[in-house]
Amino acid sequence: MSHVVVERSFLTPQSDADLSVVEDRLAPCSELYGVVWKRSVVSVDRRHMICEYEAPDAETVRKVQREAGAAFDHIWSGDVIES
Repeated sequence: MSHVVVERSFLTPQSDADLSVVEDRLAPCSELYGVVWKRSVVSVDRRHMICEYEAPDAETVRKVQREAGAAFDHIWSGDVIES
């Protein structure tokens, strides 16, 4: 499995309800393709977000995002570095 990062930006600040709507659309697609959400970080102004997933590869995460209609700026695979 790969560690995959999704970068998102929004024109307006996103409420918890806004983010829940997207998550509800992503969940069935993610399960279907073996993509597991790990965590998300939302900026203080709520206009930027990074989501981390474990998935077969970045292309699978792109497919899930597109099928669920979730907007994203960039999707890339990386290694986790911890101290």
